[in-house]
Amino acid sequence: MFLKAGFTKFVMTLSLSLLGFVALTTQVYAQYPCPVIKIISPYPPGGASDILARMLVPGLTKQLGVNIIVENKTGASGNIGTEFVSSAAGDGCTLLLGNSTGIVINRNLYKLRSDPILSLKPVVEVAAVPMVLYVNASVPANSVAELIALIKKEPGKFSFASPGSGSTHHLLGELLKLEQKLDMTHIPYRGSGPAIADVLAGQVPMAFESTGAMVPHLNSGKVRALATTGSVRAKNLPDVPTMKELGYSKFVVENWYGIFVPAKTPALLVNILNKEINQILASTEVSESLARMGSMNSEQTPEQFAAFIKKEIPYWELLVKQSGATAD
Repeated sequence: MFLKAGFTKFVMTLSLSLLGFVALTTQVYAQYPCPVIKIISPYPPGGASDILARMLVPGLTKQLGVNIIVENKTGASGNIGTEFVSSAAGDGCTLLLGNSTGIVINRNLYKLRSDPILSLKPVVEVAAVPMVLYVNASVPANSVAELIALIKKEPGKFSFASPGSGSTHHLLGELLKLEQKLDMTHIPYRGSGPAIADVLAGQVPMAFESTGAMVPHLNSGKVRALATTGSVRAKNLPDVPTMKELGYSKFVVENWYGIFVPAKTPALLVNILNKEINQILASTEVSESLARMGSMNSEQTPEQFAAFIKKEIPYWELLVKQSGATAD
């Protein structure tokens, strides 16, 4: 009888404790510590970071019950916006929509006030878009092997475009040069738009670009896709082989984007943001938009996203060093 009464008391105490935890969790969600959340896009309006940030606004506004503002702080290949968030208060009110260039690559190219790997905390991956190696339709190559043979046959004649020195696009071109011992010239532009335009016009014969940006142009017939850089074939270019399946194993690269907060942000707020954003990304409307961009992202915890980024660091460090790439 005594044991039964004691067990009953224990169960009641445990139940009250659980109710208190649920109430506390609910209170945290109901009273998110910011009346306004700023999502900083370190690139100009209309680019992938800006589009992805604005894609999150309706869902976050509804789920957290706060106003969301997307603010573009551009310049220095994304470093200005990235450093702004790095030095912000860790109160969950200032987020960064960063990407692989700004978080992992730039630290090898610029003298930064703070290392984003140390000054920022990963929250959640938002998108992961493979690149596509494409050529102007006038280039007599229908495969990567044919393109390489053509470049070797006419050393010094070929060039490749990129949206800027040190970009993923540029470094993939440099990797192709290194791996295949090719003599070709890098032509940097100020953004993907001008780079794509000159390849479409035949001013530059080839480039790497994100699959999402290239699908409309590939459909026009003015350019031709030779291979993509994902671990599997891109959903929006299913008939185009990957560099990996063609035997170029080092070309498994995705231009990834994610939400980051200042490193001092409490884990509780990081986990709230991770849960809510993953829910938004899984919604029908957003997931369909990401698929059209060619995104191959999957739901991740903050710890999984951080582990993924850690694995990316040595790959890009070595490539920047080997290629001799410098900032614009």
